[in-house]
Amino acid sequence: MSQTQNKLTMLWNILRFTFGLVPVIAGLDKFTNLLVQWDTYLSPAIQSLLPFAPHTFLMIVGIIEIAAGIIVLRYTKIGSYIVMAWLIAIAVALVAGGMFDVAVRDLVMAIGAYTLSQLTDLKEQTV
Repeated sequence: MSQTQNKLTMLWNILRFTFGLVPVIAGLDKFTNLLVQWDTYLSPAIQSLLPFAPHTFLMIVGIIEIAAGIIVLRYTKIGSYIVMAWLIAIAVALVAGGMFDVAVRDLVMAIGAYTLSQLTDLKEQTV
Protein backbone atom coordinates (compact mmCIF):
# COMPACT_ATOMS: atom_id res chain seq x y z
CA MET A 1 0.00 0.00 0.00
CA SER A 2 1.39 3.40 -0.96
CA GLN A 3 1.96 6.27 1.41
CA THR A 4 -0.95 8.13 -0.22
CA GLN A 5 -3.28 5.17 0.26
CA ASN A 6 -2.17 4.84 3.90
CA LYS A 7 -2.88 8.51 4.52
CA LEU A 8 -6.25 8.30 2.75
CA THR A 9 -7.20 5.29 4.86
CA MET A 10 -6.11 7.02 8.07
CA LEU A 11 -8.12 10.18 7.28
CA TRP A 12 -11.11 8.12 6.18
CA ASN A 13 -11.05 6.15 9.44
CA ILE A 14 -10.79 9.30 11.56
CA LEU A 15 -13.86 10.80 9.87
CA ARG A 16 -15.72 7.48 9.78
CA PHE A 17 -15.31 6.93 13.52
CA THR A 18 -16.07 10.58 14.26
CA PHE A 19 -19.31 10.62 12.25
CA GLY A 20 -20.17 7.11 13.42
CA LEU A 21 -19.54 7.42 17.13
CA VAL A 22 -20.54 11.04 17.81
CA PRO A 23 -24.15 10.57 16.61
CA VAL A 24 -24.41 7.37 18.67
CA ILE A 25 -23.12 9.16 21.79
CA ALA A 26 -25.35 12.21 21.20
CA GLY A 27 -28.30 9.92 20.51
CA LEU A 28 -27.76 7.98 23.72
CA ASP A 29 -27.45 11.24 25.63
CA LYS A 30 -30.95 12.25 24.51
CA PHE A 31 -32.11 9.65 27.06
CA THR A 32 -29.85 10.76 29.92
CA ASN A 33 -29.00 14.45 29.37
CA LEU A 34 -25.55 13.86 30.88
CA LEU A 35 -23.73 15.98 28.30
CA VAL A 36 -26.32 18.73 27.92
CA GLN A 37 -29.98 19.48 28.58
CA TRP A 38 -31.13 18.89 24.99
CA ASP A 39 -34.57 20.48 25.49
CA THR A 40 -32.88 23.91 25.55
CA TYR A 41 -31.92 23.49 21.88
CA LEU A 42 -35.51 22.86 20.79
CA SER A 43 -37.14 26.11 19.70
CA PRO A 44 -40.46 27.07 21.28
CA ALA A 45 -41.99 27.20 17.78
CA ILE A 46 -41.11 23.56 17.16
CA GLN A 47 -42.18 22.57 20.68
CA SER A 48 -45.60 24.09 20.08
CA LEU A 49 -46.07 21.90 16.99
CA LEU A 50 -45.31 18.64 18.80
CA PRO A 51 -48.21 16.35 19.72
CA PHE A 52 -46.19 15.07 22.70
CA ALA A 53 -43.64 16.23 25.26
CA PRO A 54 -40.36 17.70 23.97
CA HIS A 55 -38.38 15.01 25.81
CA THR A 56 -40.33 12.30 23.96
CA PHE A 57 -39.46 14.02 20.68
CA LEU A 58 -35.80 14.16 21.67
CA MET A 59 -35.79 10.44 22.49
CA ILE A 60 -37.10 9.79 18.95
CA VAL A 61 -34.32 12.07 17.66
CA GLY A 62 -31.86 10.04 19.74
CA ILE A 63 -32.97 6.79 18.12
CA ILE A 64 -32.53 8.33 14.66
CA GLU A 65 -29.06 9.59 15.58
CA ILE A 66 -28.00 6.21 16.92
CA ALA A 67 -29.19 4.54 13.72
CA ALA A 68 -27.41 7.13 11.55
CA GLY A 69 -24.14 6.59 13.42
CA ILE A 70 -24.37 2.83 13.04
CA ILE A 71 -25.08 3.23 9.32
CA VAL A 72 -21.96 5.40 8.95
CA LEU A 73 -19.87 2.70 10.58
CA ARG A 74 -21.28 -0.07 8.36
CA TYR A 75 -22.24 1.68 5.10
CA THR A 76 -20.03 4.73 5.20
CA LYS A 77 -20.98 6.47 1.96
CA ILE A 78 -24.76 6.43 2.39
CA GLY A 79 -24.41 6.94 6.14
CA SER A 80 -22.32 10.06 5.66
CA TYR A 81 -24.98 11.52 3.37
CA ILE A 82 -27.65 10.71 5.98
CA VAL A 83 -25.63 12.41 8.73
CA MET A 84 -24.97 15.40 6.45
CA ALA A 85 -28.69 15.83 5.75
CA TRP A 86 -29.52 15.35 9.43
CA LEU A 87 -27.01 18.02 10.48
CA ILE A 88 -28.43 20.46 7.92
CA ALA A 89 -31.94 19.81 9.25
CA ILE A 90 -30.72 20.43 12.80
CA ALA A 91 -29.05 23.66 11.67
CA VAL A 92 -32.32 24.87 10.12
CA ALA A 93 -34.18 24.09 13.36
CA LEU A 94 -31.51 25.92 15.36
CA VAL A 95 -31.81 28.99 13.13
CA ALA A 96 -35.57 28.92 13.78
CA GLY A 97 -34.77 29.07 17.49
CA GLY A 98 -32.26 31.90 17.06
CA MET A 99 -29.22 29.77 17.90
CA PHE A 100 -27.12 30.88 14.95
CA ASP A 101 -23.73 30.03 16.49
CA VAL A 102 -24.67 26.40 17.07
CA ALA A 103 -26.29 26.22 13.63
CA VAL A 104 -23.01 27.29 12.02
CA ARG A 105 -21.19 24.55 13.94
CA ASP A 106 -23.64 21.95 12.66
CA LEU A 107 -23.25 23.20 9.08
CA VAL A 108 -19.48 22.85 9.40
CA MET A 109 -19.98 19.28 10.65
CA ALA A 110 -22.28 18.65 7.67
CA ILE A 111 -19.42 19.69 5.39
CA GLY A 112 -17.21 17.20 7.24
CA ALA A 113 -19.78 14.44 6.66
CA TYR A 114 -19.88 15.34 2.97
CA THR A 115 -16.08 15.18 2.91
CA LEU A 116 -16.30 11.66 4.35
CA SER A 117 -18.59 10.62 1.48
CA GLN A 118 -16.09 11.97 -1.03
CA LEU A 119 -13.16 10.27 0.71
CA THR A 120 -15.15 7.04 0.60
CA ASP A 121 -15.40 7.43 -3.19
CA LEU A 122 -11.64 7.95 -3.43
CA LYS A 123 -10.92 5.03 -1.15
CA GLU A 124 -13.17 2.73 -3.20
CA GLN A 125 -11.45 3.85 -6.42
CA THR A 126 -7.98 3.06 -5.07
CA VAL A 127 -8.83 -0.43 -3.84
